Amino acid sequence: MRVLARPATALVLAVLGVLAHRAYGWAGLALVGGGLLMWALLHMSRILMVLRRTAQNPVGSVASAVMLQSRLQKGMTLLQVLALTRALGQAQDTTVQPPEAYRWVDPGGDAVHCTFAHGKLVHWELQRL
Repeated sequence: MRVLARPATALVLAVLGVLAHRAYGWAGLALVGGGLLMWALLHMSRILMVLRRTAQNPVGSVASAVMLQSRLQKGMTLLQVLALTRALGQAQDTTVQPPEAYRWVDPGGDAVHCTFAHGKLVHWELQRL
């Protein structure tokens, strides 16, 4: 998991575990572990729900490119953008592995080009016909 790769997060979780163990013994440690497991399961459930919805639509399609462009915000994750579009994006630059530039086109031919860096949206552009 990417969240646990951050040293501050790992330190906070370790301190939380130690405090729970001191206060309630093994039962407190089990409670913290159960809470972390529940958070992980809820996160995975959300990811799978978004991916299930995107699998039902054609790659690179969106209902309205203008509405998508108005809803985008810098720093959004790829998962959040996929939840907005309800479709996987058409990869644009295949020389970069993995590709971090995607395109969505609406039925009218308008397109939104999105660029991601480290999984976060850094730039998008609306291309109208």
